[in-house]
Amino acid sequence: MAATTAPAWVAAARARATCAPAAPRMALLLGGERVGSVDGQIFNKIGLQRLLDKRCQLSIVEYEGAPAWALAADDATAALNALALTLRAAGRCGPWRDEQLAVCAVDGRRLATVERGAARVLGLATQAVHLVGCTADGAAMWVQQRAHSKASNPGMWDTLMGGMVSAADSLQTAVARETWEEAGLRMAQLSGLRPGGQVRFALPSDEGGGAGYMVECIHWYQATVRAGATPDNQDGEVERFDCLAHGEVQARLAQGAFTPEAALVLAAFYGW
Repeated sequence: MAATTAPAWVAAARARATCAPAAPRMALLLGGERVGSVDGQIFNKIGLQRLLDKRCQLSIVEYEGAPAWALAADDATAALNALALTLRAAGRCGPWRDEQLAVCAVDGRRLATVERGAARVLGLATQAVHLVGCTADGAAMWVQQRAHSKASNPGMWDTLMGGMVSAADSLQTAVARETWEEAGLRMAQLSGLRPGGQVRFALPSDEGGGAGYMVECIHWYQATVRAGATPDNQDGEVERFDCLAHGEVQARLAQGAFTPEAALVLAAFYGW
């Protein structure tokens, strides 16, 4: 939409989206390349003997003048997932989803995959997609209220769709899959689908007992929901959908009713 003067909450929300870790973190290396970071004490709390074995292939090395945790590049996916299982057994993992996410080098090359539940604790960079879905006349937008059972931001408002990009997805297939799972809409029920931009987050996460760090790039898209199409959740993770006039969406944004991710996606949509 056309740019307008940004409300006061936008600058504060953007500032909160980039915050230093709450506690010192050590670099996590895969075959000598940095892929993430871990709380400086978490592995000590778990017990080094459980980690420094052939299954996890974890060791301490020097990286850029400081100690770092390193995993061998040989069978990196198996080593990362063994580490994820160890974190889970110690109660230091996020919600287990049986879903693999890509683990990438700084330049974006995929090096391995790992269970989604371990991504935040290991400080791995993740990708997500969001969809801003407007009505055919452009006067309103479809938004969802997250299920009260959700682990993060339960009951808060969100864009029409928001979800992670799995290791099996491209951005395009992630949009199609998540739009069906969350909103029950097929791509044929949308028109004018196009990329809107990116929103980035780097901030502490409470996963793993507060040992997580979220590093995420959200790719947001916008489209028109064709007349006659009504969102209908398929995966049990949405409480309800509302079709709101833009003035009401903006009022709820000012009240802090939307998730931090959705708030910044919608700020970008409104040209703020």
